[in-house]
Amino acid sequence: QVQVVESGGASVQAGGSLTLSCAASRSIRSINAMGWYRQAPGKQRELVAIITSGGTANYAESVKGRFTISRDNAKNTVFLQMNTLKPEDTAVYYCAALLITNTYWGQGTQVTVSS
Repeated sequence: QVQVVESGGASVQAGGSLTLSCAASRSIRSINAMGWYRQAPGKQRELVAIITSGGTANYAESVKGRFTISRDNAKNTVFLQMNTLKPEDTAVYYCAALLITNTYWGQGTQVTVSS
């Protein structure tokens, strides 16, 4: 099992930047992939960015070029750097630890972008 805790959510103006952090309770080297997802009111949860244990990153089309996912294995932490934020980025952002047998979710952190 693994526990993940997100932090860094805030209210920002459009065009601003924010960095989210996700701290895991165990070494992330042994976790297949770490992902950031988001869920806006009335919408389904969607994948934002994912990074594998080997360091390969993939992004949703809507955030490519604006968001960057990274990992610090020494600190068991994954980051989501978000630049040029838009009102449509407003959502609860969730961190997930994806193992072969299960996916473990954090409690989420709110990001609100005002125009």
